[in-house]
Amino acid sequence: MPVVNPSRAQFDAMLAMPAGEPVYMLNLLRFREQADYGERDDIEACSGRKAYARYGAGIADILQKVGGRPVWQGDAQLSFIAPEGEVWDECLLVRYPDVKAFQAMLTNPDYQAQTFHRDAALVDARLVITHTALVDFPKDGL
Repeated sequence: MPVVNPSRAQFDAMLAMPAGEPVYMLNLLRFREQADYGERDDIEACSGRKAYARYGAGIADILQKVGGRPVWQGDAQLSFIAPEGEVWDECLLVRYPDVKAFQAMLTNPDYQAQTFHRDAALVDARLVITHTALVDFPKDGL
């Protein structure tokens, strides 16, 4: 079943996670062929991938202010171990100082003002929160 945003229970579970150690967010993204901005006519039509790029550009400063940073991004090529028919267009790994930094970003009004691009872009998504990493990647990525 396609999902783009967390349920209230999932959001509450994220809020209950312990703070104080870095978290890495693994994003699996499936884009709409054509972004769906609904009734809005003030946005130039584009692909879902382009709408997601608009979202990324719109939140870049907010992400940086909470101490977050993209670590890795790549186009998905093959869902090798996955349910039949489950495919993704892009994978993205983002590091935050802790789960409270992620929460601060999500509740920031400037961030929330950009999420319509994300909603227009995606037909399906997954976000897996990991608490520890075996290595800490350098600031400039891999």
